[in-house]
Amino acid sequence: MRISKVTTKSGDKGNTSLGNGERVSKSHLLINLLGDIDELNSQLGSAISSCKSELISSELQSIQQDLFNLGGEISIINSGTILINNDKVEFLEERIDELNQTLKPLKEFIMPGGDEFCSRVHLARAVCRRAERSCVAILDLVKEKNIWLPYLNRLSDYLFVLARYVSSQRGSEEILWKR
Repeated sequence: MRISKVTTKSGDKGNTSLGNGERVSKSHLLINLLGDIDELNSQLGSAISSCKSELISSELQSIQQDLFNLGGEISIINSGTILINNDKVEFLEERIDELNQTLKPLKEFIMPGGDEFCSRVHLARAVCRRAERSCVAILDLVKEKNIWLPYLNRLSDYLFVLARYVSSQRGSEEILWKR
């Protein structure tokens, strides 16, 4: 689908189109999930703008592409189209393991924050967790097997570990939750 005209006024009455042409309310659970994924993608773009590592920027840009594919797959729900596969989940699992091996084990919850990049990654992680919850809310609508929820779950784990890793590499001390 190519967008040649941005303002169509077709959504002025509270409805929008899915990728398959079906009109649904802008409050539809699928639209909420797509909005969460869009917000997550925007948060990652914001994080990339303050990233000092070419490798990490490249990884995050690849994840942004994956998120567009995920949104595309969701927008044509039950069409049989697979745009995101288990290879993406496995990549995240491998990176989580690689990065986590360099970190001290957690003894308490940590406060989100750190430098600008880490703070933005923590914010993206929180949005990703919301997308996970939105994904759970639509599972009853889905007739085909997919990996949407496992992908979002691994992505939020990856973002958590990535923020910890970058913080550690920069010598920043994590702020622990005090009970």
